Amino acid sequence: MKLYMHPVATTARPVRLFCAESGIALDEEVVDLMTGAHHKEPFASLNPSRQVPLLVDGDLRLTESSAILKYLADKHDSPAYPKDLQKRAKVNEMMDWLNTGLMRDLGYNLVYPQLYPHHKRRSDEAQAGTIAWGQDGARKWLLLLDQHWLGAGQAYLCGDKITIADYFGACTVTLAELIDCDSSQFPNVSQWLSKMKSLKSWGSVNQVFSTMVAGNKGKSFEVVNAR
Repeated sequence: MKLYMHPVATTARPVRLFCAESGIALDEEVVDLMTGAHHKEPFASLNPSRQVPLLVDGDLRLTESSAILKYLADKHDSPAYPKDLQKRAKVNEMMDWLNTGLMRDLGYNLVYPQLYPHHKRRSDEAQAGTIAWGQDGARKWLLLLDQHWLGAGQAYLCGDKITIADYFGACTVTLAELIDCDSSQFPNVSQWLSKMKSLKSWGSVNQVFSTMVAGNKGKSFEVVNAR
């Protein structure tokens, strides 16, 4: 199997982390998003969506981080994707919730417009409006994550055992670290992230991402506040 990825990409990091923790062997090829390699051949033909990650397993080409995690977990019979129908449904629900709510506002409306020129809006007014919208939305989702999904001392997103939703979610939530957000204002989220960051492969998988986080320290960003 081969994974086309970028080590900073929010969508590639959970796949790499899950595979590292599960002992799943992958050949990796870096697609340099910073130089636009995802828009060039040969990658553009491999994945017409021109995004990472892309998993190639024999004749199968599979895109979308969530789908790749589910496929790999099933292929390797991982307990991180429960066989029980109702438990599996809760994992699917959590991953969809992260993808359609939190990622939209935290990533595309708050973090990315402040970091990447091609995400910046065309006018100062539009930029400010987008970021304000992202702040409000991200605050709402993070409070829900803190008080509902992780409330009452729940260890992981779907119960007392780690699932692929946790790999997916931790890499989504830590996106906020790129703009120096403080997760401690969401105490249940902070405790859960501490568990995820204690995984033996977290440091190695997230080394490039952590370097980028450190490089942004002290810069001026609009961030998420719990109140």
